[in-house]
Amino acid sequence: MSLDKLKLSKPLVAAMTDAGYLSAKEIQAKTMSRIIGGQDILAVGPEGCGKTTNYVLGALMKLKYGTDEAPKILILVADKERALAVIDQFRSLSKNRDLRIIGLYGTGGMDAEINELVDGVDIVVALPSRARAVYLKLGLNLSKLQLFVVDDAELIVKQGMQLPVCELARSAGKCQHLVFTTVLHEKLEHMTSQFMNFPAVIEVTDLGEKQAETHELLLYQVPNFKSKLNLLDLLLRDDEVFDKVVVFVNTRLNAQKLGQSLHSRKPGEISVLNPLFFDEEGFDHIEDFKETESARVLIISNEGNASVDLSGVPFIFHFEVPQVKETFLSRVLKSGPEEVVAITFATDMELVDVRKIEQSLGARIQVMDLPEELVVDQPGKKAKIDKNRIVKEKQDGPKGGGAFHDKKEANAKDYNYGIGQKAKMTMKKKHS
Repeated sequence: MSLDKLKLSKPLVAAMTDAGYLSAKEIQAKTMSRIIGGQDILAVGPEGCGKTTNYVLGALMKLKYGTDEAPKILILVADKERALAVIDQFRSLSKNRDLRIIGLYGTGGMDAEINELVDGVDIVVALPSRARAVYLKLGLNLSKLQLFVVDDAELIVKQGMQLPVCELARSAGKCQHLVFTTVLHEKLEHMTSQFMNFPAVIEVTDLGEKQAETHELLLYQVPNFKSKLNLLDLLLRDDEVFDKVVVFVNTRLNAQKLGQSLHSRKPGEISVLNPLFFDEEGFDHIEDFKETESARVLIISNEGNASVDLSGVPFIFHFEVPQVKETFLSRVLKSGPEEVVAITFATDMELVDVRKIEQSLGARIQVMDLPEELVVDQPGKKAKIDKNRIVKEKQDGPKGGGAFHDKKEANAKDYNYGIGQKAKMTMKKKHS
């Protein structure tokens, strides 16, 4: 699609051409008019599909020249490297504009960042935790915010940073919200529902033209570790089908836990490759497992065992998605006539890695329905409150000793200055 179709300003089109962008990406074509029009957007697309360039262009189109101290755009990212990349993208596409942009990623003192914000800023790119800390110090004024952007939202959720994001969004009040993510799942939807009202959900695949030749790939989306264990145990009950199985996990400790947790009807049926402790059922070499008829399930850790010979093994389970996608790809790419089924279990947090794998494969992995008889583990419920317990009555009077007294009316604080006002008042007091 031509850049002209995005209806950008001439300086922006020229800046994009100079930066090497010759055509618009699919996600830009689908969202740009909505961004410029002020609609809330939840955009889903794989890594490299143009999400960052998309909101940078939208922000530059909406940003009008002004001398306000308070920022008009706040962009939350997952780490410092991402923040620096976003700032660099803004500067490369706004060469003809005097753009005031600040990064908050927690490497220096907070006072220096606050002083820089007081001098005036248009765009703030920040980690959620750092932005919240500066805001609570009255250093980040959100009263003039027009655009609130969350980039790589799936990574922010994975880091457990939902609370700072929601607090900042609610503090900003009424403004446009843009959320960009690789995957969409329940935890992420719960976060965005706290501050987005009926956003337009736009998804692009961008898997590439070439599709890799692989073994049969199946995917089960399972909520947690315990449910994964129940599912694996349920499937492995059919020993006629699953007569020789390799199960991959990420760490040797998890291999040990899994070996102890799986139910076995026959001795020696379940074992671990290079077990953590000498008294566990296991093998030192995978060839010994293949040759032992009674051994049916071998659990292998990805630590130090990324390139084992899987020839002759008809079923491969990835109980955990490998953190390095090349590890997964090396096991599922077809290199001979052998018929192999590769089954993957993934939680919401692991779907990010699954999407990266699918992008490399050039195709989506088939998602399977969970069996009806599967016991899905539910998070523990809070203990019920004992209604018969004795509760001390709250005293309405002030706490403290005999010297306690109420503040004078003149000293009672019922205001909350923004950082700009507060900093200027402090400077006046110093020079008076």
